[in-house]
Amino acid sequence: MTLVFQYGSNMSVARLNSNDRLDGDAKTIGITRTAESFELMFTVWSKTNNCAAADLVPSKIGRSVYGVVYDIPYFLLSRDTAEKHNRKSLDAIEGEGMNYVRTPIELVKTDGSRFSAITYVAKDRKPDLKTTLSYVRHILAGLKEHDIPNEYYQYVQSQIIENNGELEQALLEM
Repeated sequence: MTLVFQYGSNMSVARLNSNDRLDGDAKTIGITRTAESFELMFTVWSKTNNCAAADLVPSKIGRSVYGVVYDIPYFLLSRDTAEKHNRKSLDAIEGEGMNYVRTPIELVKTDGSRFSAITYVAKDRKPDLKTTLSYVRHILAGLKEHDIPNEYYQYVQSQIIENNGELEQALLEM
């Protein structure tokens, strides 16, 4: 099994465990936050979502980014091992090697203890990409589903609006 930190649309259990993704094999461990400072930004183009997708951008004045840790069977991590089981890998879902790079990350549990997991960060960050309401709904649903602190929920909403001001009214109505 492999611990994976998801901070974007795959925080939603329904999305990550859907039939076209990990088909129920991702087991939720719980919420956590990054040990280092980051900003949640939308810096990478997702062909699957047809919009800018979430990224962890290192920042000296940033904050901890919250997310969900899942336990994923090791064979579902990389393309070659998942294909042997006629399954889609997390690397394929995340666009590892094309849009994102799998990388280790230090995390902090709610009790303050630290541990390591893997996550995916943008390979080549691009400015001026816009996200969409259909994409960010998954992020916001994942935040609510896991009772991530309201202050962080508000931060994510502000990051979405900063990225695409056209979404402000729709977010306020959610």
